[in-house]
Amino acid sequence: MRALTWQGKRDVRVEDVPDPRIEQPTDAVIRVTSTAICGSDLHLYEVLGPYLKPGDVLGHEPMGVVEEVGSEVQHIKAGDRVVVPFNISCGHCWMCSRGLFAQCETTQNRETGKGASLFGYTSLYGSVPGGQAEYLRVPQAQFGPVKVPEGPPDQRFLYLSDILPTAWQGVKYADVPEGGTLAVIGLGPVGQLAARIGRHLGCERVIGVDLVPERLALAAKHGVETLDMRDVHGEDNVAEALIEMTGGRGPDGVMEAVGMEAHGSPVGKLAHAMVGMLPDKAARPMVDKMAVDRMAALRTAIKAARRGGTVSISGVYGGEVDPLPMMEMFDRGLTLRMGQCHVKRWIDDLLPLVCDDADPLGTEDLATHVLGLEEAPHGYEIFQKKQDDCIKVVLTP
Repeated sequence: MRALTWQGKRDVRVEDVPDPRIEQPTDAVIRVTSTAICGSDLHLYEVLGPYLKPGDVLGHEPMGVVEEVGSEVQHIKAGDRVVVPFNISCGHCWMCSRGLFAQCETTQNRETGKGASLFGYTSLYGSVPGGQAEYLRVPQAQFGPVKVPEGPPDQRFLYLSDILPTAWQGVKYADVPEGGTLAVIGLGPVGQLAARIGRHLGCERVIGVDLVPERLALAAKHGVETLDMRDVHGEDNVAEALIEMTGGRGPDGVMEAVGMEAHGSPVGKLAHAMVGMLPDKAARPMVDKMAVDRMAALRTAIKAARRGGTVSISGVYGGEVDPLPMMEMFDRGLTLRMGQCHVKRWIDDLLPLVCDDADPLGTEDLATHVLGLEEAPHGYEIFQKKQDDCIKVVLTP
């Protein structure tokens, strides 16, 4: 089959790889009909390369049609249309029984000290082949895949794999009270959906922050107030602007949807570049024990949130020695909530919304580029460089 493989920093290629097959009775194999490039994939493209090897198949936002299932898979069958959550969870362990599917103890990666295995996401998370491919083997398929109805286009359901529940969880974690204000830092795909979800869930005000004109315009189209970072210059000024926009108090909840490669973090950017020049064997311990992130977006979120407010972190971070403004966090009495999304925890809330013909969360207008699988390298390039008005790329194998 054809699949998108990692070959090196900023070097991904579509190649022939072996077809997946049933290996365990809890497996399924699906024929991928749509798969997306996630902002988290760009971290692999640039920063997290030391944990990949040439030939690794990327991608963790797939959906498709079931081709075959193992003997212990009962809730789906060949021919069913399914979405596959990005985290691989069993559904019955101690963590899963508490809705903490991203920490599943059955697939947990204890050797690397990480949570549940993820599709297409480095040796830290199990080196499981990903879904930017024609076919995908799905472990723990007795629980993971979500059956969706025939008829509506793939894009209505595709984002249930990751970014839609990630955005939903981020807004829930922000804990905005009735009549309150949600600020969303970063209007990439997750931030776009989070802003829409905030409005859907009744936040009186939703303010989206970014510096890319196309992202700001798309958020505004969905009724979101916007703050253009270029107008205020610098993380402290963004925080001050958000405080000023909210009567001198600050937003009740601030959701950070940027992560480890934020703009405005020159020291972190230099550290990433230096580690990226090391051989993988030398780079891995540096990333694991001494890594730093580009923290501008998170610092903005912390400084903007009102006293007693909540900062919800959905952006991916990988640092071990990142300095945080502890005095500010303590003095302001902030609550921080964060982590990989527990996808299946939120599916019952989201599935009725994506099945609604009114498309209340605007899932069908998020993708700016729908490309064939063979064009995936081009998709990565324009997504990372924010070229050609690119906000979200969907691939169709």
